[in-house]
Amino acid sequence: MIAAHYPDRPSRKLLAVDASGAIQHLCRADLATLFRPGDLVVANDAATLPASLLGEHQPTGYPIEIRLAAFVRAADPTRFVAVAFGTTLVAGDRLLLGPLVAVVERLLDHPRLLEVRFQGDPPEVLGGLARHGKPIQYAHVPAPLALWDVWTNLAAKPFAFEAPSAGFALDWQTLTTWRRRGIELATITHAAGISSTGDADLDEQLPFDEAYIIPEYTSNAIAETKARGGSIIAIGTTVVRALESAATMDGIVRAGHGVARGRIGPNTQIRVIDTVLSGMHEPGESHFELLRAFANDPVLLSAHRTATERNYRTHEFGDSLLIERRDAA
Repeated sequence: MIAAHYPDRPSRKLLAVDASGAIQHLCRADLATLFRPGDLVVANDAATLPASLLGEHQPTGYPIEIRLAAFVRAADPTRFVAVAFGTTLVAGDRLLLGPLVAVVERLLDHPRLLEVRFQGDPPEVLGGLARHGKPIQYAHVPAPLALWDVWTNLAAKPFAFEAPSAGFALDWQTLTTWRRRGIELATITHAAGISSTGDADLDEQLPFDEAYIIPEYTSNAIAETKARGGSIIAIGTTVVRALESAATMDGIVRAGHGVARGRIGPNTQIRVIDTVLSGMHEPGESHFELLRAFANDPVLLSAHRTATERNYRTHEFGDSLLIERRDAA
């Protein structure tokens, strides 16, 4: 069972903000009725990798944890950007991580941020991750997470480092209702990265560069929806990053592989997405910064304040926030 559906981790509240800044308090089930026939919902179908690896720093024997955070090249699942916990590393160090051996290729621009290369071919590496790795987990979820706990109902290709958690709001009943009402669904695959490193300076670099794949059918569906005057609804900030990165100046989304770089923020011109469904985020977080491209600060702070007063849950298994872009009406 997906963790977002556990009774002790409810994710049933929905705070909706329209283009005028008006706020509504709804139930998550209301998602099935909010959009119009002819609209297009785009979701991230990436399955979450077991990206937390415990092991040993071979030169010293010290215990270490490596959290995989991004691909160096999306086509090569043996090389990753990673965050280290436990001891100081230098280029050339070997790490024994269960059945896997990794070598520190180089340090990046922080002592805990590094590029690692796993020995073996891709099937061996992915098999080792599946046998030894665990989902990245934070203290706000005390019970150990199984891998299927961090997969959404749409999870397909193992490609994300943390769950594309906005997708937890999509259940089969909602998807069925959308289809009956003429609301289309399309997917992308985006390598959702880690949301926190435990280091304030390193967190300033988030989000890291994230690979994505946009199928041709999704690119075509976006173009057709825009041509008939429908709205594009992104399920999660990962979808916003991917589609806006792939868009030309006139809002045409190109199919294929790409990398989303940099932050989306208040000065970013949104060319594709009309509405975004996200989790509840704190001011200052990179996800909250992205939402500033959709609504102005007074509206977002008002939404944050009322969500706090009404005990909306934050984090990846929390409640949902739906924001219509202020210039989309």
